[in-house]
Amino acid sequence: MMTGNDWVTDNRIRTSTPFAHAPAERAYPPSVSTRPSKPAAPAATPPTDPSRVRLLVLDVDGCLTDGSISIDHRGDETKRFNIKDGLGIVVWQRLGLHTAIITGRTSKALETRCRELGIDRLHQGIADKWATLRSILDELGIAPDETAAIGDDWNDLPVLTRIGMPMCPADAVDEVRATCSYVCDRPGGHGAVREAIDWLIESMGLTERALSFYRS
Repeated sequence: MMTGNDWVTDNRIRTSTPFAHAPAERAYPPSVSTRPSKPAAPAATPPTDPSRVRLLVLDVDGCLTDGSISIDHRGDETKRFNIKDGLGIVVWQRLGLHTAIITGRTSKALETRCRELGIDRLHQGIADKWATLRSILDELGIAPDETAAIGDDWNDLPVLTRIGMPMCPADAVDEVRATCSYVCDRPGGHGAVREAIDWLIESMGLTERALSFYRS
């Protein structure tokens, strides 16, 4: 059972997740492996209490997907998304919390997925992710320390180093892993986003309310 200060004293929190598929073995292919754990360096911004988070910001490639991109002979791009990540996002929003996606690429497949999930803050083709996030924060009246973000690569660092709860998949690059307060057990595209959402919801004491959406 997590104590009240576990999120502060352990930069690499591990906890059971009530929504995530969490058997003893990992739920991603054996060919996907994570590197040995290394102590995480303190984030540039002191980590916030996760129960204060009101906005979740997501990168796409390497977070909502495994980072692979399929491009056909016409130049059309397709992506593969994890269904459990999707349910986690739906639950997050049904709890009255906010979601935004900020990505450097542009994809019609992503637009379709966001419509399915009810995500209306989708920002594609973004070079300066922090400038975009600042606009979102101003619009919603949310502070950076009330924000969680999941990123996996260098271009996510301007956001991850300025918000209260930086998070990343297990297979994020070393510099991102060292920045984040929560490093997922699962890699991008294989339930990392769901794991992060489950942990945030549990930290907020909202697990039973979230489960009530699906109990008759």
